[in-house]
Amino acid sequence: MMRLEPVGAEALLLVFAEQPDAGLPLRIAALAERLRRELGPLLVDLVPGWTTLLLHYDLLRTDHRQLARRLLPLIEDWHAGPPSSGAGRLHEIPIWYAGEDLAEVARACALSEAEVIALHSGTEYRVGAIGFAPGFAYLGELDARLALPRRASPRTRVPAGSLAIAERQTAVYPQASPGGWHLLGRCPRRLFDARAEPPCPLAVGDRVRFFAIDEAAFRAEGGVP
Repeated sequence: MMRLEPVGAEALLLVFAEQPDAGLPLRIAALAERLRRELGPLLVDLVPGWTTLLLHYDLLRTDHRQLARRLLPLIEDWHAGPPSSGAGRLHEIPIWYAGEDLAEVARACALSEAEVIALHSGTEYRVGAIGFAPGFAYLGELDARLALPRRASPRTRVPAGSLAIAERQTAVYPQASPGGWHLLGRCPRRLFDARAEPPCPLAVGDRVRFFAIDEAAFRAEGGVP
């Protein structure tokens, strides 16, 4: 059952499920777009997640009780509507699988490096949330045979474009930043550009497939080892 939870003085969290499913992020993204249209002046920002939607609202225009009363009929209508017919856009993203942790991941998972690459690139992922850093898209679900906990000692700097895994998720770091995930490879493309519109090509509900390239192709696309 959906829950509404106040988050501080100026935000309301809508919780739709305890565990994600493949179609829920796309439905939440559709709901977010509808709320932007119908409640736009009241809202400062909307942040869709795997199973949640966080609403930041203008405290000068409303409060969480008033907003909840406006939300409930819209959410009931959304619940009663048919499942989203869209499948999300498909992004095919090149990866040079030469990450610092590739050999270590292979050993930990009792696989060869080629098997790790085949499993990772053979899965179609869904964008479930964008956060942590601008453009950082959480993708799931990773093949269970590659599931590992986060590194015991996070790195203080992970290069931009690094492809990484942790638990049942995978992601590409859009900027250089600290990080505790296992690095499998590098992406030559920019996945966040503040000057572009939209700044991030990936959106919640989109689909992602990775394909392997070699170092020459990585460099040809502008990648910097």
